[in-house]
Formats: sequence, C-alpha cells, structure tokens
Amino acid sequence: MILNQLKLCVCASLACCLPPALLAGATVQLKQNNDRIEVTIAGKPFTTYYFGPDAAKAYLMPLQTAGGLVISRPFPVGNDASMGDPKASSFEPHQRPLYFAHGDIDGLNFWAEPTFQRYYNDHSRQPYGRMTGPTIEELHSGPDSGTIKASFALADQNGRVIGRETQVLTFGGDDRERTIDCHFILRADNGPITLGDTKEGTFGIRLGSDLSAPLGHMINSHGDQGEKNIWGKPADWVNYYGTVSGHRVGIVVFDHPKSFRHPTTWHARGYGLLAANPFGAREFTNDPAKDGSWTIPEGSSLEFRYRVVIYDGDLSPEQIATAYKQYASQP
Repeated sequence: MILNQLKLCVCASLACCLPPALLAGATVQLKQNNDRIEVTIAGKPFTTYYFGPDAAKAYLMPLQTAGGLVISRPFPVGNDASMGDPKASSFEPHQRPLYFAHGDIDGLNFWAEPTFQRYYNDHSRQPYGRMTGPTIEELHSGPDSGTIKASFALADQNGRVIGRETQVLTFGGDDRERTIDCHFILRADNGPITLGDTKEGTFGIRLGSDLSAPLGHMINSHGDQGEKNIWGKPADWVNYYGTVSGHRVGIVVFDHPKSFRHPTTWHARGYGLLAANPFGAREFTNDPAKDGSWTIPEGSSLEFRYRVVIYDGDLSPEQIATAYKQYASQP
C-alpha cells in the first residue's frame, strides 16, 4: 500500500508517525457464486468479478474505497444500462468499472459490446469479439492478499477462437487503501493475432459522475494535469482524484516497467475514463505515418501489468512517485 510504503517520517514524537505508517494489511476473502466472485477486504465489500456467459468481457464492479465510498459509476449492471443517460455524450455503457479489452484484435471489437450497439455511432460497422469459456484456475484468499486467475478464449460472434487471455488479479488493502495488481496475458495459440491502432482500449476504468469533469482532476508522473495534457501521452502513472459525497478520494494506475510498451500512453478523459492504451499511436497523434499496431506471432504471448490504488484522502505526487518506485522494482 502507498501509505504503508511511506514509513519514514521526521516528527517531534513517535505518536505523530504511527497512525498512517504502521497500518497492517487486511484479510482478503474471495467467494465464488456461479459466474461471479465476491471480494471482501477486512470484512467489507470491495468489488465483484463478473465473468458469466451474458458478459462479453470479464469486469470488476463496483470499485470502493476502504471507507466504503463507491467511486465507479453504477451502471451497467449486467447488460442493463437503464441507470445511465443515453443522451449524455459520455454514456458509453460498454465502459465497465474495470476491465481489459481492445477495440481491434484481428478486426474484432472487444472494447465495445454488441448488447449495447444501439447506443453506438461509429462502432456498429465493426464485428464484435467476446471472451468465452472461462476457467477459474486459481481462487486464493489470504491474511494479506487474495488472487483470482482466470483463463478465457477470445472468439468472434460465431464462436471462432482467435486466441486466449489469462487474467491474474491480486487484491489487497488496509485502513486507507485498496489495491489491485493486474496481470493480463494474451496468447496467440491459434495463429498470429494483430492488435490494431485505435484509441478504443485497453485497460479501462470508468469512474462515477462525482469524479468526472469539472469536479475531477488528473495528474500524471510528469506533473502534467488535465485531459488535454495527459490524453495520448506516455507516463508511468496517472492519478485521478476528486470528491465523492463530500470526502476526498482518488485512484491511481501504475504501469509496470515490464508491461508492454512501457511507459504506456493513456486514453484518459475528463468524463471519468482512465485507460492505459499502448496501441493508439496514430489516433493519439493524428499522424497517419505512425502505426501503434502489434502482431503476436503464433505460439507467442504479450503481457501487461498494472497496479490500481484506490485511496481515501489525498496523496501528493511525491508520495505516489515513491510508491511507484517501490512497485516498479518488483520483478
């Protein structure tokens, strides 16, 4: 945890150092119920991992702080987007609270979802892909962390499999933070796979309206602030922060140095989308000479690693940078 990592402080008495510095990790409990896995930390609900046949892609929902504040938006639940406003320019019901998908994998759109196609303008002409046949390979609760390892086939709408995806999600927390270490592996085990140049991807988080512009704020590892200065730019991390129900909260995403094309570029929007996308070179720069696509040869794989930290209160860029350095040193 970020606050656990900042254990060195200079103060007049030991008492003023102890409260934020010596927080113990909390017990993580994972419980599967058919096509979902409930995640509780320190006995409090944190999130649910959905992966059933009705979901085009696996996702986590909702995202909560240690204090119990929900920072992700409340829809769609399953395939029901009725809680949203279809007239809003940022409605986009396919943007789940936390998910991994890409808008062009061998010409298939895994970022959007066919069940919501009536809301799209420019996605409807592209065939959709979906994740199928989930296998839960690991489900491990523990005193300091819990891990889900799930494997999926990547297929078109006719069931033709183009490859496989493995998701490894490790959850942790303490009195002030919740963390998710995310490891995604794409395998080309049925011929080569090409991930196309598009801004529609790839590791996405969609936040609630309280954190969207003009109430929300973003800053990256270079000190750049706001969508205009962060969107499409490479950075080690992006921090999205603001106020929910009168309380200061935030969420920061770290890109690990061993993740593909580190430092990643960011599809980060003021309306509440925070996404790491290393494939959008042409669209991010509006330069037709650039090409951010990548082909995974048959028999090979591509790996992506991120850490998500959800926190109560405030964290300075210096505190985040210190925590990122610790995370980046992990093998």
